[in-house]
Amino acid sequence: MAGLKRFFPMLDWAGAYDRSVLVSDLVAAVIVTIMLIPQSLAYAMLAGLPPEIGLYASILPLVAYAVFGTSRTLAVGPVAVVSLMTASAVGQIAAQGTADYLTAATALALLSGGMLLLMGLFRLGFLANFLSHPVISGFISASGILIASSQLKHLLGVPVSGKTLPDILGGLGANIAGTNPITLAIGAGVVAFLYFARLRLKAVLRSMGLNTRLADILTKAAPILSVAVTILLATVFDLGQRGVALIGEIPQGLPVPGLPVISPDLLATLAVPAFLISVIGFVESVSVAQTLASKRRQRIVPDMELVGLGAANIASGVSSGYPVTGGFARSVVNFDAGAETPAAGVFTAIGIALATLFLTPLLANLPQATLAATIIVAVLSLVDVRAMARVFTYSKADFAAMAATILVTLAWGVEPGVVAGVALSLLMYLYRTSKPHMAVVGQVPGTEHFRNVNRHSVLTDPAILSVRVDESLYFANSRYLEDRIAALVAAAPEVRHVILMCSAVNAIDASALESLEEIDHRLADAGIAFHLSEVKGPVMDRLRRTAFLKELSGRVFLSQFEAVAALKAELAEGGRSAGASRSPAAAST
Repeated sequence: MAGLKRFFPMLDWAGAYDRSVLVSDLVAAVIVTIMLIPQSLAYAMLAGLPPEIGLYASILPLVAYAVFGTSRTLAVGPVAVVSLMTASAVGQIAAQGTADYLTAATALALLSGGMLLLMGLFRLGFLANFLSHPVISGFISASGILIASSQLKHLLGVPVSGKTLPDILGGLGANIAGTNPITLAIGAGVVAFLYFARLRLKAVLRSMGLNTRLADILTKAAPILSVAVTILLATVFDLGQRGVALIGEIPQGLPVPGLPVISPDLLATLAVPAFLISVIGFVESVSVAQTLASKRRQRIVPDMELVGLGAANIASGVSSGYPVTGGFARSVVNFDAGAETPAAGVFTAIGIALATLFLTPLLANLPQATLAATIIVAVLSLVDVRAMARVFTYSKADFAAMAATILVTLAWGVEPGVVAGVALSLLMYLYRTSKPHMAVVGQVPGTEHFRNVNRHSVLTDPAILSVRVDESLYFANSRYLEDRIAALVAAAPEVRHVILMCSAVNAIDASALESLEEIDHRLADAGIAFHLSEVKGPVMDRLRRTAFLKELSGRVFLSQFEAVAALKAELAEGGRSAGASRSPAAAST
């Protein structure tokens, strides 16, 4: 049974499912369904797809994730950033509104799902670690700006093309004179109402005597209210005949599961965008899942989250949907509404399916400006100016990666932005670790601790040079280590022993091992013994498989204090003239 639970996490909670959990999940599902209907329509429009595709992508994916996902409260479905990335990727292949465009979007979901599934089965979740948090934050902030800017055309009722900020702003400027005042009034009114609902409506309802749960439900239902009111206005005043763009007729019914005809060339073209969508979606999803799980002292399994998201995307692809992932706002609402298990997602899927079957005829007169306003209010919260300020204050290098990601995303598009951010993060990591912090250390008086001589008042011995390296040793910094120790020794003619303090060294690769051997030989030729201290167990295990310890001119000490004490004693006995001599290395942890 334990083996089955590993591959089917739903078995872990299904056995304890009872009436009280059912009620909690049903209530959460009602609230999330109310929130998800307008969001699904809006995000499909953002992706350049017919609105019903957003509904399709909110049915089977939720069921698939409930079976394979490990988060109890993550709500899967269309999200703004992935919708933007879908539009960017598919827009290079086919024109919006064509069958090829829909086929490419569906293929993107299947390809992304397959990649996520394989990454989960082969436990490749670590690949997401190459996206640093500043890069992710910068990308999401830039995407929020791009998305909001791209929706202004719907608020103004003017035609604008382009997928970068300069193109969008240029198009808006060129067509601003053609603004439809009725469309602008609808869009601006919905934006104002949704912001009011987000900031003040709950407090107003509470002051009117409503209980917290009902006030919360009504607040979450604000987008539905804006949809209903604007549909009513468009119908009563025949706004479609007055230049207001409407959603139009939406097919009634559920999609027939099936696989589209996909050519190998299409798969090859979509491979890179699918991988970027997979990684971005996984990072966003797992961050939300871990945050919510920690609040209830639960845990998620990242590799199974890959499987769950992969299954959700494949389910979306076979049901005419497009790529999906865990949404932040939606998941928080699901959590706050009291969802206990992923069954809440299944109930939400049922609610969306019923809406697709029975409510779509009512949406034909929905103004596009209403959905655009919904998107704008949702995505502007993604622009995290405070995070930019924090990163700038803490690390200029990380801020450079964040700023580059933002600028490239805005100026050239989402895919170049992600690639630029990842590339710059890796380059900066290599640069930082190629020149690791190295400190000459001395003993803090009255203790066994050793600290940087430039930061603390410490005791040193001119015949003993103690150097601490604060980084794992590998090919990029091994030569720097050689040069640094050579320079320190050259500046201290009285040195007879060099101790490399390895408390922060978690690994030593083959290149670094050769450098250590070279350092040892050079010091020995100069009459200086080379020692190691505080070598970690796994590092020591690997060193023991080489000849390095046998040929080491000095010894390996358990602690820096032990090393200095022993060498001071040797120097005292030998009249401080002890030089290098080959001796067996001591054991270490």
